[in-house]
Amino acid sequence: MTQTAEPEIGKSLAEGKFTNEMLEKMRALIGTELRTAGSVNNEYATRLAILRFAEGIGDDNPLWTDEAYAAGTAHGELIAPPSFIFACLGSVQVGWPGLGGFHAETNMEFHHPIRVGDKITARVVFDGFDGPIDASKFAGRRIKDYLRQEYRNQNDELVATFICSRMRFERTEMQAKRESRKIELPHPWTDAELARVDADVLAESPRGAEKRYWDDVQVGDDLGIITKGPIGLTDEIAFVASGAAPIPRLAAHGVALRRYKKHPKWAFRDPNTHALEPVYSVHYNDYAASLQGAQMAYDVGIQRTCWQIHHLTNWMGDDGFLKSLHDQYRSHVYLSDVVRLGGKVTEKLVDGDGDHVVKVETWATNQREQSVMPGSAVIRLPYRAEAAAK
Repeated sequence: MTQTAEPEIGKSLAEGKFTNEMLEKMRALIGTELRTAGSVNNEYATRLAILRFAEGIGDDNPLWTDEAYAAGTAHGELIAPPSFIFACLGSVQVGWPGLGGFHAETNMEFHHPIRVGDKITARVVFDGFDGPIDASKFAGRRIKDYLRQEYRNQNDELVATFICSRMRFERTEMQAKRESRKIELPHPWTDAELARVDADVLAESPRGAEKRYWDDVQVGDDLGIITKGPIGLTDEIAFVASGAAPIPRLAAHGVALRRYKKHPKWAFRDPNTHALEPVYSVHYNDYAASLQGAQMAYDVGIQRTCWQIHHLTNWMGDDGFLKSLHDQYRSHVYLSDVVRLGGKVTEKLVDGDGDHVVKVETWATNQREQSVMPGSAVIRLPYRAEAAAK
């Protein structure tokens, strides 16, 4: 009996092509609920899981890190930052064998806070795709797909919904356009510039117990700025260690090797270290990033959203509630880059749920003044008549 040879793991990332057969297979998968068991990082929002995640995104708000402080708030106990759902299930992927992918857009709705001890489970459905879309300066032909991720707690309450949209592209076309996007990297910071960046990073602080009343907010109000960077390797390691890496969970030695033998397109052999590395290593391995058409290692899409949520929760205080947000990811944020996140109030109203909310426009720029994440959010705030009635 003739044995089929095992697929080999090469020194490059897989280089798939769009075909009519691939598109038809993906259309047939629309509406499919995806398996998540291999990508669950945390099931329970334990004190240490929340702390590890908060520190992994650089957010030391005492509402999620200090039990004594949290006990004195209206919550009465530790809660997790809204972005903690990513530490339960960062994301999963579906199909598109051999194609590259960038997280392109995020839409999220939040319904309940996550409290210490909650058990969070996720259901993921492939909602379809747009395209193929015509070639652009950034990449060649591409598609945009949609994964709907619903997170529930132990009471079967819907905690959050995350619509994850990714661009899928042929890596060979992305690589061909790499030189047209070339910039000086690592960024050539001076000591004086770095001192100012450090001062900006340390200037941030959460509003905390001081209520931000809806009544006092005005359209046009500035949300202030928080600063992240220069982004380094440890920032990416901390994010992975926080539990936010997507499918498959990162593993070592025999565990990883057996997975890669089963799924050769998940990995490549680094020609410098000769070690097997996952596709995810584009976020900390310059060689992998170059195969993806980038200049060097770059951040994670949902990592930027975590920074945006950090900014918004700092501004709204302990008694605010983030109801929804939207982000678009533009340009790579490379290791050595600095990102500043800000925003302004664009509208205040009583919404269909009877909540007193503000709508905000958010932005994130790097040191090259590029927009790397335009977005928006809706935030529920306490109001004075409600406070007086209690």
